[in-house]
Amino acid sequence: MSTPEQSYLVGLIGEGVEPSLSPPMHEAAADAHGLRYLYRPIDLLTLGREATAVGDLLRAGRDLGYNAFNITHPCKQVVIDELDTLSDHARRLGAVNTVLIRDGRFHGENTDFSGFGFALRTGLPGAPLGSVLQLGAGGAGSAVAYALLDAGVGHLALVDTDAGRCAERAAALAGHFPDASVTAHAPDEVPALLEAADGLVNATPIGMHQHPGLPLDTSALRPDHWVADVIYRPVDTELIRTAAALGCRTLDGGYMAVGQAVGAFTHITGIEPDAGTMRAHFLDLIERGL
Repeated sequence: MSTPEQSYLVGLIGEGVEPSLSPPMHEAAADAHGLRYLYRPIDLLTLGREATAVGDLLRAGRDLGYNAFNITHPCKQVVIDELDTLSDHARRLGAVNTVLIRDGRFHGENTDFSGFGFALRTGLPGAPLGSVLQLGAGGAGSAVAYALLDAGVGHLALVDTDAGRCAERAAALAGHFPDASVTAHAPDEVPALLEAADGLVNATPIGMHQHPGLPLDTSALRPDHWVADVIYRPVDTELIRTAAALGCRTLDGGYMAVGQAVGAFTHITGIEPDAGTMRAHFLDLIERGL
């Protein structure tokens, strides 16, 4: 457990991380608990380093007194070979986004899946989970799919443009959750899958500022569907706006971003920050264009 006298030095390793909202979110949470906490982005693009440099950066950070690192694209899988121990969830997902340094050893956690689990509980309480359609089975999609099944989804239909990746992810998830049904599908099956689904999750990049638009034809959406997006820049993606206008319950990507940060901060400090306060701060940062 943290004490006010303890200080924390935390980093974020990945590509293009300098504009990340994680530093101000973590530091504000620490301020609220009277902790001395410094969080700095370590951008591979700025350093001119490849993802394979993550191990060297971790060891340098350990030697310089860092307590922990968040890990993001493109290092979440590569970093695993550099770690001494993994949580069960991180091992099953094959991805790590939080590295804790304890007694000179590196321990990996994954708070992407727990972040979406938090989002689902907080932003869509009581949502029906009988059948869910998920678009995207990449890095973020793997964590989201795991979280959905962990939350009790009975049938998860995964759709991805990469058929091999989709089938591989569906098979791996089915192995971890034998009581659920996990199936892989092509994009042209989306209309029929949506017809039978209780909810829809977008885990593709479509809807981001750099990739505007809709990830599917929304004409088959019904007011009784719930719709979630993992994108948080912008928070009000075209999918979220369209679904809300149709009367659907919606879950914006900011919930997952906050849930991931809550989980990481808790692992690092032993203190669980107030999620409502953190979300309010997150939305303020977004509104200010930070």
